[in-house]
Amino acid sequence: MKPTIRFLGAAQNVTGSRYLLSVSHMNILIDCGYYQERDFRYRNWEPFPFPPERIDCMVLTHAHLDHCGLIPKLVREGFTGDIHCTSATADIAKIVLLDSAHIQEEDAEFKKMRHRREKRKPPREVEPLYTTEDAENCLDYFMPHRYDEPVIIGTDIEITFFDAGHILGSAMVQFRIGSGADSRVLLFSGDIGRYDKPILRDPTVFENADTVVMESTYGDRIHEDKDDISTLLANAVNDAKKRGGNLVIPSFAIGRTQEILYRLNELILADRIPRLMTFVDSPMAVNVTRVFKNHREMFDEETIDLLNEKHSPFAMSNLKMVQSVQDSKAINHISGTTIIIAASGMCTGGRIKHHLAHNIGRPASMVLFVGYQANGTLGRLILEGGKEEVRILGTYYRVRAEIRSIQGFSAHADQKELLDWVDGIKKGPGKIFVTHGEPHAARALGELLGKNNGRDVVVPEYGDEEPVF
Repeated sequence: MKPTIRFLGAAQNVTGSRYLLSVSHMNILIDCGYYQERDFRYRNWEPFPFPPERIDCMVLTHAHLDHCGLIPKLVREGFTGDIHCTSATADIAKIVLLDSAHIQEEDAEFKKMRHRREKRKPPREVEPLYTTEDAENCLDYFMPHRYDEPVIIGTDIEITFFDAGHILGSAMVQFRIGSGADSRVLLFSGDIGRYDKPILRDPTVFENADTVVMESTYGDRIHEDKDDISTLLANAVNDAKKRGGNLVIPSFAIGRTQEILYRLNELILADRIPRLMTFVDSPMAVNVTRVFKNHREMFDEETIDLLNEKHSPFAMSNLKMVQSVQDSKAINHISGTTIIIAASGMCTGGRIKHHLAHNIGRPASMVLFVGYQANGTLGRLILEGGKEEVRILGTYYRVRAEIRSIQGFSAHADQKELLDWVDGIKKGPGKIFVTHGEPHAARALGELLGKNNGRDVVVPEYGDEEPVF
């Protein structure tokens, strides 16, 4: 039986990453992510399209919610295999999954109260998708590994994790299927990072691959120059100070928050911005930042030098890491300009919604987006500016704050970087599956990859099953 892949998520959309690799005697799930787009969120509640008890093991590329967020549900519904990942991914996934469960329980209770108040029958989504207990139960299945060390997961099936340069612990996973001279290489890119980014090392370049499954989040665009990122951030901070309002930054707790702190610290040391009071108001981001401190072996040389010189971006004198709800609420009573960094990055949950509710109607405030906003998310609605009002926590607010965006912060490679990464594979690939991108982005990248090189390029749809080789 020839190996096949079923595309059970992140197929012409950017969340819900999930691929089922079937190799003769084994079923291997690569990622098990949560859908964040409004149009696809119903899939989180549907039964898994493949019986969880028949999955032999799972391979996790990294710990973002859209790659790991349905693992508690998978385990609750029958999965009992190992979850292979890097050590930092295991550490961060624990934080992410417990935080996700807590937020879902809180959101469910909030919705129940609102429906009782409005005397309406609640929909099924009022119950949490999974509980804190479900999240805790799945943690024992994680099996951490180091980069660059081959791991045998089945007869004639070997995996190796390589640095993806996306977030701390993120990996590209090389599958070697078969034995000896007959073996073939299947490469899952995971989310491909960027070159010359702060803190993390560059994405791995490979010698050979027969087939590649790769992301395409920014397959149709080019990011701003990295020097422009610092200038745009400095301008936002300085303009917010002049306006007298708060600078609210919706940010992913993993990677993005830490990079923002790095760049703010860099601007302060260069005397390009004032030393404003800065709050990281996300228990998950606070805990993830602690994980960063424990994995210096994954940092690039520049960050190691900065730490050795005692200029850690995670220990700025003006930085306050917020844990409690009381301290979070207290931020709203501070006069003058503060910088508020809060999750989630797409404004789909978490404390950022409360800060938006407090600031989005204030002309003096500014909301600065520093990452991709998926279609249908609150962040996309605000960023596109198509509506004078937005609904936050059940209440409509007029958008009076200034809205800005810096796309170059993205931890995803842009179109040129994606093409360069593929072209860097010295031998192959003969086949490429383009995933994890909205339809226009995935198709644009697919067209470029397929031009004048004889590659078989496929942009799969949800549910498609394809031969690997």
